[in-house]
Amino acid sequence: MWNKRELQRKIEEWLHEDLGFGDITTMSTISEGEQGIGILYAKESGIVAGLQIAQQVFETVDPELTFTAKVEEGARVEYGQQIAEVSGSVRSILSGERLALNLMQRLSAIATKTNEYVQAVAGTKARVVDTRKTTPGMRFLEKYAVRVGGGHNHRFALYDAVMIKDNHIKGAGGIAQAVAAARAAIPHTMTVEVEAESLGQVQEALEAGADIIMLDNMSNEQMVEAVQLIAGRAIVEASGGVNLDTIGSIARTGVDIISVGALTHSVKAFDISLDLNTRKR
Repeated sequence: MWNKRELQRKIEEWLHEDLGFGDITTMSTISEGEQGIGILYAKESGIVAGLQIAQQVFETVDPELTFTAKVEEGARVEYGQQIAEVSGSVRSILSGERLALNLMQRLSAIATKTNEYVQAVAGTKARVVDTRKTTPGMRFLEKYAVRVGGGHNHRFALYDAVMIKDNHIKGAGGIAQAVAAARAAIPHTMTVEVEAESLGQVQEALEAGADIIMLDNMSNEQMVEAVQLIAGRAIVEASGGVNLDTIGSIARTGVDIISVGALTHSVKAFDISLDLNTRKR
């Protein structure tokens, strides 16, 4: 799922950014012994993601806090529905509230948006995949949220797959040269993807032995031709100009994968709030 040690390091870093030397408002207005329950609830409908992460945030602030999820990860919730509750020291709940909500709101937004795209290609073979257009420092969480929403992950970073784009082609002197150079430098288990902007480049990529061919900003008619030309000899990816209005028709061209930068780079935070009920010890 993710590296727990890396997530813990990130949470500690983010808490330090927010808390610094302490939450002065909470420390000055809430007595040390005050106990309470924070109720997390949805203020819109969508897919919930990040419950375990929110729990880890609260438990990092105070190991004595108890976090209880009220829905499953990846569940669809409606406006006003309770998502989780956290009980214990009010000081601790309020100190961890903002970070826990920020993370859940971001990840739930990505999961919700991804699910909309997945539903839009239902009935086709196309898979919806993400890109590297992620928030710095949060890629592993944002790509996780894509999976929660029913999507799939593209390469995680620059080091785990070869993707030869227009500037690489120019620099290498052509598609054949770029693919040959990449093959010579990588293990046989690693895939090579080539970006093609025309049917001519699709043919070049095929002849060079590309494993995946990305059809960049092609019309639907061009993509149909490209799929027929490739004829199963490589995985076909569509990219560029993809939104909820266009993805259905793109999927029906017969492509295998549709990459969507909007899954992570331009989502609006999913609205989640925390209401506090206090009780004296």
